[in-house]
Amino acid sequence: MILSRLGGLLARHRFTVLVVAVVAAALAGLFGGGVADKLSGGGFTDRHSESQRAADALGSDFDAGDANLIVVVRGAGGPDDPSVARRATRLARWAAHADGVASMQSYWTSGHPSTMRSTDGTRGLILLRLSGDEDAIMSGAQRLTPQLDEHAGGLTLSYAGAGQVYSELNKQTQHDLAVSEAIATPVTAVLLVLVFGSVVAALLPLLIGGLSIVSTMLVLQLLTHVTSVSTYALNLTTALGLGLAIDYSLFILTRYREELAARGGGGDRATVSAAIVATMRTAGRTVLFSAATVALGMAALAVFPLDFLKSFAYGGVSVVLLAAAGALLVLPAMLAVLGTRVNRWDVLARWRRGRTRGADSGFWHGLATRVMRRPVPYGLGVVVLLAVLGAPFWHISFGLVDDRQLPASAPVQQASQQLRDDFDSSGTRSLSVVSRDTATSALPAYAARLSTVDNVARVDTATGSYAHGVRVAPPTPASARYVHGGDAWLSVVGTKAPESDGGQRLVTDVRAVPSPGGETLVGGQAAALYDTKHALTGRLPAAGAIIAVATIVLLFLFTGSIVMPLKAIVLNVLSLTATFGAMVFVFQDGHLGGLVGHPITTGYLDMTVPVLMFCIAFGLSMDYEVFLLSRIREEYVVSGDNRTAVVTGLQRTGRLITAAALLIAMVLLAFGASHVAMLKMLGIGLALAVLVDATLVRGVLVPAFMRLAGRANWWAPKPLRWLHSRFGLSESDSPAAAAEPVREAVGSPH
Repeated sequence: MILSRLGGLLARHRFTVLVVAVVAAALAGLFGGGVADKLSGGGFTDRHSESQRAADALGSDFDAGDANLIVVVRGAGGPDDPSVARRATRLARWAAHADGVASMQSYWTSGHPSTMRSTDGTRGLILLRLSGDEDAIMSGAQRLTPQLDEHAGGLTLSYAGAGQVYSELNKQTQHDLAVSEAIATPVTAVLLVLVFGSVVAALLPLLIGGLSIVSTMLVLQLLTHVTSVSTYALNLTTALGLGLAIDYSLFILTRYREELAARGGGGDRATVSAAIVATMRTAGRTVLFSAATVALGMAALAVFPLDFLKSFAYGGVSVVLLAAAGALLVLPAMLAVLGTRVNRWDVLARWRRGRTRGADSGFWHGLATRVMRRPVPYGLGVVVLLAVLGAPFWHISFGLVDDRQLPASAPVQQASQQLRDDFDSSGTRSLSVVSRDTATSALPAYAARLSTVDNVARVDTATGSYAHGVRVAPPTPASARYVHGGDAWLSVVGTKAPESDGGQRLVTDVRAVPSPGGETLVGGQAAALYDTKHALTGRLPAAGAIIAVATIVLLFLFTGSIVMPLKAIVLNVLSLTATFGAMVFVFQDGHLGGLVGHPITTGYLDMTVPVLMFCIAFGLSMDYEVFLLSRIREEYVVSGDNRTAVVTGLQRTGRLITAAALLIAMVLLAFGASHVAMLKMLGIGLALAVLVDATLVRGVLVPAFMRLAGRANWWAPKPLRWLHSRFGLSESDSPAAAAEPVREAVGSPH
């Protein structure tokens, strides 16, 4: 009865709790407000992968590597015009000595290579490699680009490369966050008034949501001192914090009003306190379980070796717990202060007059009755519909985050598109092979073998260039850079795009060629994609196991049944497959682009998004599973009749679950209005997952399954029944004698 005692304690010390909450919110806003400036724009690759170690070796040993700030230079007369060349040379030499620049190459200082000159002869390139990690590269780009503009001498400059992409993504996400909050708050307020009728009641979830948002910012601020936190985490955790806080508050507040009405609606202190105690014992317990399931789903992201996903795990778990804490600690204190005044300013009172329905009426009662009467046609129809929606998922393709996450109007996206369209793109198709302890005399044979691999155009190294097993060009003075001490570097130029099947096979084929030296490291864009894929797929079983075990344990403790957790896992996976299929259809294949703001489609999705979406959406789905099952079980404890319990439980929670799903979906859709494709897909995808789950799954599949399973819904083996009797978490307000039907039914699946 811990929650019951907590409810009484909060009612007695309501003013103290509220003062502490106000002070905590003020401190969180004060110290967490500047978190956006400390967030990372990267974290999409495994820092310990072979490709990353190859990139580190190139930078430290060979003073080489991919340019992460690319300057596209345009001047009247073209790059070979004497005036343009003079000014561009001066600019390039200034950039070479700028703070944070590890190396520089340019069309004008590197011998006028054709690869650095546009095919139409109007532009040239300056390639800068900035030193440091992803955060240092992003801040370096933010600092350098204004300085380059100052030294341009009349030349027109545009910027591309990872540093500039991270910089513009960071700015765009901060702008989108402000816009999304401006959209979500008034829309949510209107919906809450429609749900509650009372303006006062509608304001309470918004206050808890605001407390959750400022607390989230403080948590992220603290996390930046111990780990890298993605800039995307701010948007999504803020959306989750607002949505979950509203959801949890909605359930607590609705149950409180029910309990208050059941006690005659009196406003005396004893009645209010009793209603709060009963609310905490029932709805409070449900919120606690729900928060635990969502938090564990988010925690599963911590097993992946990508900082991007880890930051969502840390921030996500924190924000779920904060949202639950606000609903379970602060909201009851608010209700204790307000008492019956929570129903003030009921703008829908006149509309509701005469619309009171009996216990056996209403949309959800009718739907549950129809589904329970014909469970097979209804259930099979929804399964087929979800399977059709999920069909596109089977041809999903994966890639890495690049400039095309931004809209076509973004300057870095336009500059990057120029590089793809008008310049030699062989650099993006190249693999870098670092061979430790390799004698120069062994390089010709090794390079020749590498040049015979399928999809290899040529191999460049210290002893020349090789193609089809023979040397096609002798070494030049610049070839000396391919050797450092006893180590060698070979550049393998491929013929396929990194994200293509051929580009990915090239990584495995090159790694399979025996090296004449010691350790061999293969890097490059294709290798980074390959390693990231395997880092994710290799950890998926562990993440899935964490989610599955947590779901089974928590729902077993909640219900005493082993059937309910297994059913929940199967139905949630089915509904999420449909969501993933819709995301592939829209964001990968490019259909219905007008409905989602015309994001740039590349034919693939960033591979971290499905993983992130699965963990979050699974947790949110369990949210509504717990709310529905809690009410069904309450009825079953009293009646022992499975059919009546399901119909009554759905009738009493259907409207509430739908309202909660609509509220959180509106919040997510507002954040889905982002101009960053990844955030847009996450917002829209999660909103779709929530709506599908709250309607098709909870409204049709759950009652259909429970009708077919009958009393077996509550079955568990005898040892587990004993375990639940000892350790199960149950705080029903039913009398002990009413629990006998459950104990009897749990003993047999029949």
